[in-house]
Amino acid sequence: MPATELAGAVGPPDVTIMRRIRTFFLEAEPLVDATSFDSVLHPQELTIQFEDGIGTAEQCRLDVTWFRSGAYRFHYVDTEEVNWRFDRHPNTHSPAKHFHEPPVAHSETAVASCITVEEPTLVARAVLKLWRRAYEMDDLEVLNTASDPP
Repeated sequence: MPATELAGAVGPPDVTIMRRIRTFFLEAEPLVDATSFDSVLHPQELTIQFEDGIGTAEQCRLDVTWFRSGAYRFHYVDTEEVNWRFDRHPNTHSPAKHFHEPPVAHSETAVASCITVEEPTLVARAVLKLWRRAYEMDDLEVLNTASDPP
């Protein structure tokens, strides 16, 4: 998460939580192809690779960082260069829990997130549920439209 998007400290990544999120995605989603951390010694980010993406995207990934403070980032990127993000962190341009809309996920235009839960596995479940619904409906517009997922 770029420092320019933060209006307060989020602390270091919580590797234990990111491992729990990795396990959840591996067990819950058959389209997860692989997972990896950016560093063995000092992981900052978990990458979850999918065999397919929303719409015409042939593959996609979620880049996930969960911070010890409870801040988080679930950033979707696919082979069609579509981006969107569910974030929770302090900033000056949007609510703490917010959604950066596709296709570009501009920082300045984030809107309130439909995800209100805060427990890490529930947040991961909500993100996966919203991704899966958009995937099955082939519609990016439904990503942030659920009522208090999961």
